[in-house]
Amino acid sequence: MRPDAPREADRPVADLVRELGVEVATLVRQEIALAKAEIGEKTKPVAASAGMFGGAALLGLGAFGALTIFLIALLALELQVWAAALIVAVVYGIAAYVLAQSGKKKLHEAAPLAPEQTAQSVKEDVEWVRTRAKSGAR
Repeated sequence: MRPDAPREADRPVADLVRELGVEVATLVRQEIALAKAEIGEKTKPVAASAGMFGGAALLGLGAFGALTIFLIALLALELQVWAAALIVAVVYGIAAYVLAQSGKKKLHEAAPLAPEQTAQSVKEDVEWVRTRAKSGAR
């Protein structure tokens, strides 16, 4: 502290409150910037791979259609075509149900995507502001 600078206890309350307001506004801007950076960092890999997943889905859909036709044709060697198609549809329906339930379970197990570091930092900042406000009110 500079010797000619007024001590905190000697400064007018209005100055302290004004300074606290400026510091809180700066802190809020910094926390928003941190949240944006953290969210951007977490979503960058998702955005980068979206095109590849789209292409893979398109090719996989084509392969799945060809496999479906193959299975129906194979079963149609022994059954009516309608019965072969029904069997394939039922098997696919059961598989889809099992996958949906597994996906639902995994989604519930997933960690939240909220910016946890920013949330913790905001909590610390609020506590700091409370401490400063209490010490300034004395």
